[in-house]
Amino acid sequence: MRNGFKGLIGLTKGILQQDPYTGHLFLFRSKRGDFIKILWWDLDGFAIFAKRLEAGSFTFPDVRFEDGRYLPVEIERTQLLCLLEGIDHKAVDLSKKKKCNRRFSRRYLTQDLVRNIEF
Repeated sequence: MRNGFKGLIGLTKGILQQDPYTGHLFLFRSKRGDFIKILWWDLDGFAIFAKRLEAGSFTFPDVRFEDGRYLPVEIERTQLLCLLEGIDHKAVDLSKKKKCNRRFSRRYLTQDLVRNIEF
């Protein structure tokens, strides 16, 4: 994937027909699926984040078409985090995700720190 700022902005406007200045994250993957770029408007300029997996490929949601054009696909934060780690979000059990989020939430984290500090 050789697209830089102008290329990804053009894909966002042309193919996805979305406004890249909204502050949304726009994800683009390579043909092999082992490389992604994320385009993001940061109020004072664009930022591109890139990641390549050493083994395997990123698991993206199914692409939707309507009248011969791509429809944007929205994903949740947890799906994005799984995608960036190379984890198939469909294979993750929801109860495990809730336990993980609960375990690392601020309230539980501070309780654990207080317990560890107490003698």
